[in-house]
Amino acid sequence: MVKKILLVDDDRFMLQLICRALGTKGFSCRTAKSVKEALGLLFEEIPDIVLSDYSMPEIDGFEFRRVLLRDKRYRNIPFVFYTSFADENTMRQGLEMQAVDYIDKSTPVHLVVSKLNNILDTIRKQHEKSLFEIGAAAEALNLRSVPVAAPKVEDFKLQFLYQTYNHFPGGDFIDFIKTDENTTFVVLGDVMGKKWGAWFFSFNFLSYIRSAIRLCVFDGISSPARILNKINRIVCLDPVLGDVLSTLTLMMIDRSASQVSYAGAGDLPVIHYSRSSGEVTCIRSKGLLLGIYEDGLYEEDIIDMAPGDQLIAITDGMIDFVGENGKTSDYTIFVEKLSLLLGQNDTYKKIKSEMFSESIEETVVDDRSLVIIEKE
Repeated sequence: MVKKILLVDDDRFMLQLICRALGTKGFSCRTAKSVKEALGLLFEEIPDIVLSDYSMPEIDGFEFRRVLLRDKRYRNIPFVFYTSFADENTMRQGLEMQAVDYIDKSTPVHLVVSKLNNILDTIRKQHEKSLFEIGAAAEALNLRSVPVAAPKVEDFKLQFLYQTYNHFPGGDFIDFIKTDENTTFVVLGDVMGKKWGAWFFSFNFLSYIRSAIRLCVFDGISSPARILNKINRIVCLDPVLGDVLSTLTLMMIDRSASQVSYAGAGDLPVIHYSRSSGEVTCIRSKGLLLGIYEDGLYEEDIIDMAPGDQLIAITDGMIDFVGENGKTSDYTIFVEKLSLLLGQNDTYKKIKSEMFSESIEETVVDDRSLVIIEKE
């Protein structure tokens, strides 16, 4: 995997020298001759590490580090000072600002590259250890944002696919709630945010959703739109989740009527394939993201499911990819690719092979989820 580095130095020659050396060792370098320019580059893309000079005009390296520490988007980027001011007092100030290292400019370039590689390797190993420990703790507590398998529903086939981004857990969550022999709810959501924060909040949203569905069904309410309204009101009143936004696709399978009722909160349109006509239709929800207003304006669509019909729900990670011009989001392109795979006996296997294979991991920029409902 390419390691991204931001180099900040007002010395143009030094920038070119270090950048060229790092490029030969698999680094992707972006350079800035000032802190102002560096902040502009950070806004466009988060690097794996920052290497910054201390002595620069207008804003020096220490103030640059203070700016990053005050911004939650940038404070956790590994930061290394690269300077000719290597006296003990200066080094102490830098390390007190949570810089991971301090490299003297007199250090040979090949050793600078080795140091940066070692720093990133150490961080990667610590990250992998943390992932393992947190994953083990979540497993012990039975905390899952995605089920082990979909339930069996007579006359219907339920399947799903889920992929994390760069092995980080994310905000996507999936659940299947069977309330009786005829009724099964399908839940697909995406908490706004990245990595651990979104992953943590996904459990809170799932807890509310599971409780709301079961309580509503107990009170004789099975409409996804009405259930969504209740979930949204609870989220808006929650002092923590009220500031966290989430999409939600909520579908209810009525086996006896061969129908799926669907309501959504800020989600992407679900995709319906009709076996009889061969047509693919995108059904767009009317509601707002969870947590914006108490009245989420949720409405409901009833989809008749004939034998062979398929219904696909996705999170936005499915339409995000890295192209020649950087990150791109295109729902239309995704639907065009998906349409070629629908209506086949092995649709699930083909989607898994073509859209979730290891060969396309380099183009993935977010965690991704997809749920398939098929009338057998």
